[in-house]
Amino acid sequence: MNRAQPYALGLFRIVVGLLFACHGAASLFGVLGGAMGGGSIPAGTWPGWYAALIQLVGGTLILLDLGTRLAAFVASGSMAYAYFKVHQPEALFPLQNGGEPSAVFCWVFLLLVFTGPGSLALDRLFARRSGAEPSADRTREQAPAVAA
Repeated sequence: MNRAQPYALGLFRIVVGLLFACHGAASLFGVLGGAMGGGSIPAGTWPGWYAALIQLVGGTLILLDLGTRLAAFVASGSMAYAYFKVHQPEALFPLQNGGEPSAVFCWVFLLLVFTGPGSLALDRLFARRSGAEPSADRTREQAPAVAA
């Protein structure tokens, strides 16, 4: 199971990034059901339009593993803001205030900040092509486990 961990993490990152980008695309462009089923959010509207832009750009970056840790950090913060400013004032718990997606995305992205992107990453492909050394977290993923 441990050998599959980087691949499972990579697949997890891809799926979560795609879902997050779809939320942004729905809000910005009115596709996939639009913003709450009612079309797109007007450009520049605070905070919805900016949140949707973070969702689209951040989700795409996370999906493709282009600066995953930084994109996940920004995405996590935006979801924490969404939860505490939009949902939490309505009721205390996420089940009561409709904030489950915001809370879950916040914690998922915070996890990616600390775990890194896993395998199946474009950053690794670019590092190989340029001849650069992979980052420290990628080297650690490839290193065999040492028994204590």
